[in-house]
Amino acid sequence: MELDFVNQGPASYDAYEQIYRDLYAKLFTHLGLKGNYFTDVTIVNNEEIHKVNAQYRHIDRPTDVISFAFLDDKNELIPSDGSPISLGEIVISYEKAEEQAKEYGHSLKREMSFLFVHGMLHLLGYDHMKKEDEVTMFRLQDEILGGLK
Repeated sequence: MELDFVNQGPASYDAYEQIYRDLYAKLFTHLGLKGNYFTDVTIVNNEEIHKVNAQYRHIDRPTDVISFAFLDDKNELIPSDGSPISLGEIVISYEKAEEQAKEYGHSLKREMSFLFVHGMLHLLGYDHMKKEDEVTMFRLQDEILGGLK
């Protein structure tokens, strides 16, 4: 498993690289996934994620996290020949995470971790469009985050 971390903001964002690497490993262990996977994650500001949101989702405002899944089917998660599988890209707004951490009354680390895990689950085919899917996805998020405050 490989995580490519890109920081487009201040050096203080770099602290999330190790946190995300640890969560990446924990998520794959929790889901029982084994294989040669890689994912790109980029931390940006609100201005940059606003541009991405407008360009790709046609929504003209900043958001907290955007995931670009490269697989269409969960069955593609099983490597047939051991070759690396790119799950996709995650873009996280640090500024939006700061706003939401204050709004929800928890730490910035918890919010940034939540956004990463949320984005990863989307890359792995999980969604929250239907209530039963939302319950599954949010239960997994809580289990992986392990009570992080």
